[in-house]
Amino acid sequence: MKKIILIFLATISLAANAQQEIINPVKWNSKIEKISDTEFEIILTGTIDNEWHVYSQFTDKEGSLPAVLTFENSEGNYELIGVAKESKTTTAYNDVFKVNETYFLNKAEFKQRIKILNTTINKVSIQLKYQACKDVCFNNEKYFILNLDGSKTTLTNTILNDESKVLSNNLILDLKHKERLDMGLDSITIKSNLWKIFVLGFLGGLVALLTPCVFPMIPLTVSFFTKQSDTKSKGIKNAILYGVFIIVIYVALSIPFHFLDSVNPEILNTISTNIWLNVIFFIIFIFFAFSFFGYYELTLPHSWSNKMDNASNSGGLIGIFFMAVTLALVSFSCTGPILGSLLAGSLTSDGGAFQLTAGMTGFGAALALPFALFALFPNLLKSLPKSGGWLTTVKVLLGFVELALAFKFLSNADLVAHWGILKREVFVGIWMVIFILMALYFLGVIRFPHDGKKKFSFPKISFAILIAAFVIYLGTGLTKNSHLKLLAGFPPPTFYSLYEQESDCPLGLDCFKDFDEGLAYAKANNKPILLDFTGWACVNCRKMEENVWSDSRVYQLLKDDYVLISLYIDDRKKLPKDAQFKVKLHDNHLKSIKTVGDKWSTFQYVNFNTASQPYYVVLNAKLEILNQAKQYSGIDEYYNWLSKSNQKFKQSIL
Repeated sequence: MKKIILIFLATISLAANAQQEIINPVKWNSKIEKISDTEFEIILTGTIDNEWHVYSQFTDKEGSLPAVLTFENSEGNYELIGVAKESKTTTAYNDVFKVNETYFLNKAEFKQRIKILNTTINKVSIQLKYQACKDVCFNNEKYFILNLDGSKTTLTNTILNDESKVLSNNLILDLKHKERLDMGLDSITIKSNLWKIFVLGFLGGLVALLTPCVFPMIPLTVSFFTKQSDTKSKGIKNAILYGVFIIVIYVALSIPFHFLDSVNPEILNTISTNIWLNVIFFIIFIFFAFSFFGYYELTLPHSWSNKMDNASNSGGLIGIFFMAVTLALVSFSCTGPILGSLLAGSLTSDGGAFQLTAGMTGFGAALALPFALFALFPNLLKSLPKSGGWLTTVKVLLGFVELALAFKFLSNADLVAHWGILKREVFVGIWMVIFILMALYFLGVIRFPHDGKKKFSFPKISFAILIAAFVIYLGTGLTKNSHLKLLAGFPPPTFYSLYEQESDCPLGLDCFKDFDEGLAYAKANNKPILLDFTGWACVNCRKMEENVWSDSRVYQLLKDDYVLISLYIDDRKKLPKDAQFKVKLHDNHLKSIKTVGDKWSTFQYVNFNTASQPYYVVLNAKLEILNQAKQYSGIDEYYNWLSKSNQKFKQSIL
């Protein structure tokens, strides 16, 4: 488990580092001191912001990531004398990793002595990688060039070479009428999406209420408040406060992601499409599934819940708050996997961290609702069903759902990395097997460790029949170019198939995956451009393609009247060496453009100031914006938008 936590945190840090302006809690200075004609001492000094810390080179490798100094031009030019010496450090025990960690507070200093071997060398190039942590951790890196004669040194990560300047400038379009992009766009769509996420979180909370970790707590907790309070009104007040604190606790879990999101809008998208993070989510969800099946229990350290339980005895508001914290901790074995699903599903840039907050608020509200409701109407407690084997059945059902979702994350990684192992038909086939096993469980053919003697009942048989019907529906997805509209966005796209396809574009349409190539074709054929910012792992992109673009009217417009340019912002295919470069997004940060996704995500951000997908723009070959930008929408709305944009194009060429 410790390894999983470490890899998970490191992957988030690396993903964040890859495509966003890195927060900079450490200000670095460097100097070089001459010891003799052949020996020099290099000194790198970092001033660390309050409440932040930077890990030492010598911190336990089983914990957070240590600092690493790399002397890039040392070979044949100079040799290191001993290891780099450090300034004062602090050592403390980390409860998560169960190791002692060593880190710097306020100031970090590294001193490295070198001996010159090549007398013609006049510069030393150093790369410093380090992890800075506060509430969250960031992996940062700095490059230094130090002149041996002691003249001014330069931080190379603020300098663009000539080749990078040319390639960076090529990313920036001379767009005309950019003000049209935002015409008619307001916060209604965003608010609508947030409400949808809230409802999904609320439904997740209702499901959590039906698990063995939470359901038995309802009558016990409500009875405690109503019977232990001096008056009925005070009991109701305390129960309602208890519910409010539950909501506050779950909302608070989303706060660190706002901190990440404020760094740069691309960060959550980067995290959600990171190949290895999706693989880790796949493994974690498999782990969650078998926990629900009863093979083991997921629990937080007992010391945490014991401390919270002791704190709850203090009474008053503080006591009620810690009772709510205790519920969150002791119910983790059931709520953890559901929260994990909510977290993973919210890691997109469409709504930023606010999506996660909306989902967490809904989840907390659903958990809190029965405590307040039954405190107000205690007679309703008599109508609650008794705890029993049905709670275990709910857990197993959730286990199968977690298992199915696990393969969605593996599919994301497969699509982004182009491994080709989970083609659409393979993915659908795996889901069919999972849901066949679920049906067999409800029919009593399969049993798990916590199951008692199986009793057939009408609800179980009915549920098994519904699942069987769903499996038959999935079976239709094994045919060529089937859409499975009820599941649009979950399976891989139709063109990612075992069957031979007309093109590798959605619905067999002709498309370009390079902007310059598409622009040249639009000029030659005098057609408008539909610029489609999409992603391999973008669920809403697949929904638009399979549910909206597949409409005969929309499809015909796309096929006959538009030049479609689909730019995949999460494509991890490496660019050729001569096409890789750095772009200066801000005065103090260079972003490396190494993959196709790096290029097109930056292209979207610098030209359209957004990082959400799907994102559609219509323009002509003169780079004139013809209409407002469009995001996720219905068939009629999208068709009308395309038609109106096409009319404006025809007017622009008159």
